[in-house]
Amino acid sequence: MRIGLLTEGGYPYVSGDARLWCDRLVRGLEQHEFDIYALSRSEQQEDEGWIQLPPQVSRVRTAPLWTAEDDGAGHGRRARRRFAEAYGELAAAVCAVEEPGGSGGPGAFRGAVGAAAGPAAGWDVGGGVGVAVGGVLGDVGGGVVGPEADRFGNALYALAELARDEGGLVGALRSETAVRALERACRARGALREARAARVPDLLDVAAHLERALRPLSLDWYEDDGLGSVDLCHAAAGGAAALPGLLARHLAGVPLLVTEYGVQLRAHYLASGGESAPVRALLAAFHGRLAAEVYRQAACITPGNTHARRWQERCGADRAKLRTVYPGMEASRFAEVGESTGCGDPDTLVWVGRIEPAKDLISLLHAFAEIRRQAPKTRLRIVGAAAGAEGAAYLGHCRTLAAQLFPDEAECAHSVGDNPVSFEEIGGPEVPDLAEAYAAGAVVVLSSVVEGFPISLVEAMFCGRATVSTDVGAVVEVIGGTGLVVPPRNPRALAEACVTLLRDPERRERLGAAARARALELFTVEQNVAAFHGIYLEIVSHSPVRRVFVDGMGEPLPFGVPAEAHVPGRWTEVSLLAGGRPRWAAAGAEAPGTPVRGTTPVRATPLRAVASACPAPAAPAVPAVSAVPAVPAVPAVPAVPAVSSGPQEPVVAGEGAR
Repeated sequence: MRIGLLTEGGYPYVSGDARLWCDRLVRGLEQHEFDIYALSRSEQQEDEGWIQLPPQVSRVRTAPLWTAEDDGAGHGRRARRRFAEAYGELAAAVCAVEEPGGSGGPGAFRGAVGAAAGPAAGWDVGGGVGVAVGGVLGDVGGGVVGPEADRFGNALYALAELARDEGGLVGALRSETAVRALERACRARGALREARAARVPDLLDVAAHLERALRPLSLDWYEDDGLGSVDLCHAAAGGAAALPGLLARHLAGVPLLVTEYGVQLRAHYLASGGESAPVRALLAAFHGRLAAEVYRQAACITPGNTHARRWQERCGADRAKLRTVYPGMEASRFAEVGESTGCGDPDTLVWVGRIEPAKDLISLLHAFAEIRRQAPKTRLRIVGAAAGAEGAAYLGHCRTLAAQLFPDEAECAHSVGDNPVSFEEIGGPEVPDLAEAYAAGAVVVLSSVVEGFPISLVEAMFCGRATVSTDVGAVVEVIGGTGLVVPPRNPRALAEACVTLLRDPERRERLGAAARARALELFTVEQNVAAFHGIYLEIVSHSPVRRVFVDGMGEPLPFGVPAEAHVPGRWTEVSLLAGGRPRWAAAGAEAPGTPVRGTTPVRATPLRAVASACPAPAAPAVPAVSAVPAVPAVPAVPAVPAVSSGPQEPVVAGEGAR
């Protein structure tokens, strides 16, 4: 099988998102061939280079999202008219508000956002974004597709076809025509209230963002020697990473698989804080429409947890397409610590992660002050590095607060004082590697207010450590009863849970053993690879046949592909002979082993044109035959509605192959 792996800002670059799990997936499926199509996010990322790729990666094609040179495509009058119509339809679909016909509306969407992001995230979805996206998703909530969703998809594909015909749309997407189309859509009747307030600077900002988001339209990845030749497109994320797969499905009929361990739409909502209200509303509407179209066209969607699954369902994903596949992590690096009988320092709490405001170390320090009042010998080790300039400033603030709350203490008048809170990094003399960080304490603490899939929590479970975590993201789903969970931004509850485990070593040991067993069952690389292998086989077995069967002379084999192969259903599961041919094509073939080519079928010449060009020869005399009674027409079989089995259970190793 040939897989087109689509990434944005990650694999195969040294730094970026989804790099580790993509590399583990490719190396674990060595029986398949992979073509990598990567979008880079910055010049620095490209300068850092790629990781070492396994031999099953046959080709890597990259394109920058951080910059785009003018493609120099000169558009004629007809092409400019096509662009104005398609972009105008796209802008109108983004700006339009459709009254919800059923479930899903502004109020329902705010509830979904509150449930997914959590009130502790400190993010208000009202004031533009919630209203905008609530109106946009009103027609797709619960899997229902409305006319505005069709309008957005048709306009997007019209732009893709224009880019293919004209050689790119970079200049057109930056043109005054695009800005004027946005302005007309914002001023139209029935547009978003926030969009009607957009001024020229706002329109320019939105047009620039849409140009960046639609850059994959101008790529030359969709020909027969590119994504058109793969058996399956696997997008490692939504948004820009899934857009090439969406276009490959439309232009070449390639099935699309979308995996989201962190929902891109949610990440955009959380990051949209610096723009004006009209810009936030329009960009939220665009990303909501794009996510809904990706989910609608995907053959299968694999969220990494129930937290991501809720977002996908609220954005229009069909429940029948959803398969939860947990991320796979390398358990062997934590085997020595997890299998050891020691439980670390019984008076030490450990926090491991990336230092940033979302981790809420301030609440952890205040909780530790309460812990010290009840257990004076307890120490707190914070292990991690700051994430960017904002993280460095936050780390400095945490150090200052720790010095104020816990002055250096000494056991006697002749010894040097020591602060019970230490800030360390992986690779230092006291913490040489990640496993040693978890082995240093008896309890691992997670204090985040915003979290997707808690990787540090899974690592602590591999190490057999008892955990105390805040109820955010997928924490409860990951823990599954093997640790203590408290509300976020509640230092008192966090302190009480930590003191409870510090005073009960037998309970710590039981919880740690149960946590390690759960992690080895659900979160290993082996279960992740096996699940995706089964999903690959299932999608390809149900996809329409796109290849043209040929005989030994290279000519198309008549009736090599039945008409039913173009209709989804069980009859598309073709059983092949040893030579790679379908059984109904065995008669008339030259010999076993007839080659099969992946070609583009040529449109047939109409019979009238053939008859007019070639005179018909004289018909020979045909002996009279007895009349054959007409065969009565078989009545059409009514379509059987698809039976939905409800929410799907997480895919375990090998289950997707059935």
